Amino acid sequence: MQMVSLDEAVIARLRKGKNQFEVLVDPDGAFALKRGEDVKMEGILAVESIFSDAHQGDHAAESDIESTFGTSDVMEIARQIIEHGELQLTTEQRKLLLEEKTNKVITVIVQNAINPQTKTPHPRARIEKAMEEAKVHIDLSKSVDEQVNIVMKAIRPIIPIRFEEVDVAVKIPAEYAARAYGDVSKFANLLKNEWQNDGSWVAVVRMPAGLQNDFYGMVNHLTKGDVETKLL
Repeated sequence: MQMVSLDEAVIARLRKGKNQFEVLVDPDGAFALKRGEDVKMEGILAVESIFSDAHQGDHAAESDIESTFGTSDVMEIARQIIEHGELQLTTEQRKLLLEEKTNKVITVIVQNAINPQTKTPHPRARIEKAMEEAKVHIDLSKSVDEQVNIVMKAIRPIIPIRFEEVDVAVKIPAEYAARAYGDVSKFANLLKNEWQNDGSWVAVVRMPAGLQNDFYGMVNHLTKGDVETKLL
């Protein structure tokens, strides 16, 4: 098995309770894996071992490994350490990961939140501006869901915002109904739907509030504007 040069390897570290687990990895391969790319573990590990302290060469106790990860498969454990732990990154790599995680957090908020005063979604630029004003920072060590909660708490004093789902009634003419049924049912949850005698299709759908405009855009495109919608 072709392993990574020890001279080029960096440490990926995961702390679980009182235990620390480390692996020596190729920095580029591990970075690609952490970004969600499909990378073979065989091309990432420099040493096929799990350490408690890689600098000292101290191996993690097998009992600690088993109780923490539920397996002794080094490749699987190393994958978990890289994906969920800390990785020594270059400045450029850290900047890129931070931009990607920030984008994911903002996307979740834009898709799910509305202004409760107007019942309309917030534009992305407004969320970004509120985050700047609140001086809220994204933490690479926290999950997207954790970050979303932190950001929402920070920007609520600045803009009226809350997570909400909305129900929309839609009526689509017969000539577009068959195709629209599939696209609409993929986009939102169907609460009610009926085929009319004239071949048209009516439905009530539920979706994250922030996706309203995307939904209206989709059904208008599907029907060339010949659609009726009503926010319930």
